[in-house]
Amino acid sequence: MSRAVRAVAHVLATWFGCGRVPVAPGTAGTVGAVPLYLALAHAGGQGAVALGALVVTAVGIWASSIVARDLGVKDPQVVVIDEVAGFLVTMLPVAAPSWRAVGIGFVLFRLLDSLKPWPVRLLERLPGGWGILLDDLGAGVLGAAALAVLQAAGI
Repeated sequence: MSRAVRAVAHVLATWFGCGRVPVAPGTAGTVGAVPLYLALAHAGGQGAVALGALVVTAVGIWASSIVARDLGVKDPQVVVIDEVAGFLVTMLPVAAPSWRAVGIGFVLFRLLDSLKPWPVRLLERLPGGWGILLDDLGAGVLGAAALAVLQAAGI
C-alpha cells in the first residue's frame, strides 16, 4: 500500500486530527462529528444523515484497519472516525435539527460509548476495523433509541 493511501487513512481515521488531542480524543471526535451532522441534516434531512453514517462507517472500517495495523494496536485511541459514525446514528431520529437535540444526542452517545452496555461491548471482539467501528455503531443505535423515547416524551 502506498504511503499516500496510508496517509489518507490516518487523516480520515483521526477525523482530520480530532483524535490527536491529548485528552479525551473520543469526545473530540464526537465534537468533530457535529458539523458533519448539521450539514447533512440541513442538506437532506434524516436520509442524508443515514447515508452519511453508512459512508463514514464503510470508510471508517477501511481507514481504522490500516491505522490499527500501522500502530500495532487493536483499537488505537487516535482513531475517532468510529465516534463520527456512532454520533450520526444516534442523531437519526431527529427530524428537525436543533442545538438542544445535538446536545442531548451528544451526551447520550458519549455516555453509551463510554459505558458500552451489553451487547455493545461484544462488538469490540470483531477483528480489525469491524470491531473498532461496530461497537460505536451499537452505542449509536442505543443512543438513537433513547433519543427517540425522549422526543416522544416531549423532552
